[in-house]
Amino acid sequence: MSGLTHFNAAGEAQMVDVGDKPATLRVAVAEGWIRMRPDTLARIVAGAHDKGDVLGVARVAGIMGAKRTADLVPLCHPLSLTQVTIDLDPHPQQSAVHCRARVATRGATGVEMEALCAVQVALLTIYDMCKAVDRAMTIEGVRLLEKQGGRSGHWLADEPQGPSASNRCAHPPKSP
Repeated sequence: MSGLTHFNAAGEAQMVDVGDKPATLRVAVAEGWIRMRPDTLARIVAGAHDKGDVLGVARVAGIMGAKRTADLVPLCHPLSLTQVTIDLDPHPQQSAVHCRARVATRGATGVEMEALCAVQVALLTIYDMCKAVDRAMTIEGVRLLEKQGGRSGHWLADEPQGPSASNRCAHPPKSP
């Protein structure tokens, strides 16, 4: 099990001991997309959805998701987060909403899982609020974009491909 820190020598699951690691600034950025029918996106953008401000509710849900990650992912450490930002940007040309989450803490372990969880919960909230009009929505491309801090230092995902390659956090999902 070499390299997989969530397993002990016997192959049993364990929570990694971070007690001896110094508390440093840790930041993670993640992204994802939810693709939908054009009329569903138009409703969201116009604020004409029966359930209210879809993007506003999804933003709050993403923040809550980051804060509750340790309750959902069994071996994650509970962290005191210092910042969570959720950006939700409609892209009519792709008939999709892009979500970008940035999470920060000062601690002994990173916040990658919190950023990824924030994106998923925000996108799932959009799905939940819009499923009555569009059950075929798909969540795509959820990934870590950047990680800063800790022993491994600064990490960036590979540059995106496609028409929005100049904006590393807003490339569209592949067309069906």
